[in-house]
Amino acid sequence: MYQLPKDPLMLMSFLNEKLRGRYASLDALCDDFQVDANDLIETLATIGYQYDEQLNQFKSLT
Repeated sequence: MYQLPKDPLMLMSFLNEKLRGRYASLDALCDDFQVDANDLIETLATIGYQYDEQLNQFKSLT
């Protein structure tokens, strides 16, 4: 099983790359990587990012 990056900034970059190139939704990515979407959303919220479902990417709140 692939391990996701632990550093929140690296995680955000990794997720956005995967969402842009391979996955139609965060749920599809989470199913593939066997992770909880809420955990990812909460982790990236700590650095000021939120998931934008329409754009299918994590974006800065500022």
